[in-house]
Order: sequence, then structure tokens, then C-alpha cells
Amino acid sequence: MNKLCTMTDYTLAQLYENGTDEAFDVLLSRYSDMVYAYILFLVKQTDDADDIFQETFTRAITAIRNHRYQHTGDFGAWLIRISHNLTIDYVRKSSSTVLTSQESFKKELLNDPAYIDEGHEKNIIEQQDRKLLKKMLSYLPKPQQEIIYLRYYKELSFREIADMKGISINTALGRMRYAIINLRKMMKQHELDLVC
Repeated sequence: MNKLCTMTDYTLAQLYENGTDEAFDVLLSRYSDMVYAYILFLVKQTDDADDIFQETFTRAITAIRNHRYQHTGDFGAWLIRISHNLTIDYVRKSSSTVLTSQESFKKELLNDPAYIDEGHEKNIIEQQDRKLLKKMLSYLPKPQQEIIYLRYYKELSFREIADMKGISINTALGRMRYAIINLRKMMKQHELDLVC
């Protein structure tokens, strides 16, 4: 780990892209405070900031692992750009003054699941997928099971989870990241898709 701490951001990103998970831990420790402070400055609410912060690093993880990270010389600026775009999306979605055109309203209405007949077969498949996901969760290490449960079933923010469990936000994020990695491996074996 000490050797990793002396490496450049670009080298760490390359190592992580090639499967060295610890390399991302170093990047996370380098930039988490800066990114979180930036998001909190924009949205003012810690719960919202926690969610955008987590999504920022989830997007970064996904981009690097899918070979979509392009070295521009400043990893921190790249993270800030991701968090900025996510914050803009959040503000747009949460604003009550957003105007919708008639055309976009029609499109949204036609894509609303409440107005679509998904069919009996699809419902059965989704129920089976949920049962399989629940079973796969039981194979995760206990700390990873807890983080999934608290985040997605109890809908707690990462700050609330960290406070409840007596751990840092970085540790909570790390556990979530490893839980997602492990779930993806299991889901790949069962040909399911994990969206995150």
C-alpha cells in the first residue's frame, strides 16, 4: 500500500483498470475530501451530498474498469467534472420550477411503467431474479451485507451509515464498492445485470 501512495494518479488508474483494487483506495483517499467539499458547497444538504458523492465514485469506478477513463493530466479535475454534472442533474430533478413541454410529457407518460403492460412472464422472471439476488447477498462478507442492507433497504446515507457503524465514510464506500464487485462476479455467472 505504501508503494502505491507514491504513484501518480494516472498509474493508479491504470493499475485499477487492470484489477488492482487497492489502487483505487489510494485515489479515493487523495480526492474524497475535496470532492465531498465541492458537492456540499453546491447542494448544502449532507444527505444529498452523500448520495452525489457516492455516485461520483461509482461512475469513476465504472469508467475506469470499462476502459473509458482518458488521461487528461488531472484526475481530481475529472472527478470534480463528474460530481458537477451529477449535481446539475440532481438540481434539475429536484427543482419544482422545471417546465415540461407537451412533447416531453407525452414521452414520459408513454415510458411510465404504470402505463405499460409488462406481461406475466416478465414479472415471474423479475421475481426469480430478486430471489437470486437475495441469495447472493447472503454469500457476501457480513460487513458488505450490512452496507447493502443499510443503504438500499433502509435508505440511509453513507454519512448515517458511517456514524451508525462507527466507521469513516471512506470505509463505508469501500465496503459498498467491494460488495458491488462481488455481486457483479456472482451475477455474471448467473447472466444477470447489476445496474449501478
